[in-house]
Amino acid sequence: MSEGTVERRLADLGLTLPEVAAPLASYVPAVRSGAHVFTAGQLPLSSGELVATGKVGGEVSAEEAQAAARQCALNALAAVKSVVGSLDAVRQVVKVTVFVASTPDFTGQPVVANGASELLGDVFGDAGRHARSAVGVPVLPIDAPVEVELVVEVD
Repeated sequence: MSEGTVERRLADLGLTLPEVAAPLASYVPAVRSGAHVFTAGQLPLSSGELVATGKVGGEVSAEEAQAAARQCALNALAAVKSVVGSLDAVRQVVKVTVFVASTPDFTGQPVVANGASELLGDVFGDAGRHARSAVGVPVLPIDAPVEVELVVEVD
């Protein structure tokens, strides 16, 4: 890909890569190990605020959670860029893990996770196709409904 291709694609989608979210505790947003970058779990923060709070299937609808997962994925991409300098260095999105804070009867975690997966496909095309886990959990930090982490292969 030519320099700036991925960020142009983001702009074409009407999206802007955010600033890297500051860690909430003692960790870094992303680490490179060899040809892979591993992100920390990214919350759905936009301009320093959660885009939604609460449990999916309760205070948060599946559609709102899907949008939150999309924001998490954008934040994860910002963390990747902070380590490699350009998203054009991404060769493959390898694995996406999506944690969904949900009510005990909510079983739509895969639908929520599609918010992140579809964004990655839109941005990277075939290189955005990935393995994925979508896991329901009782609670996430600062009452976020969704958290996403990525593993990507880079140049």
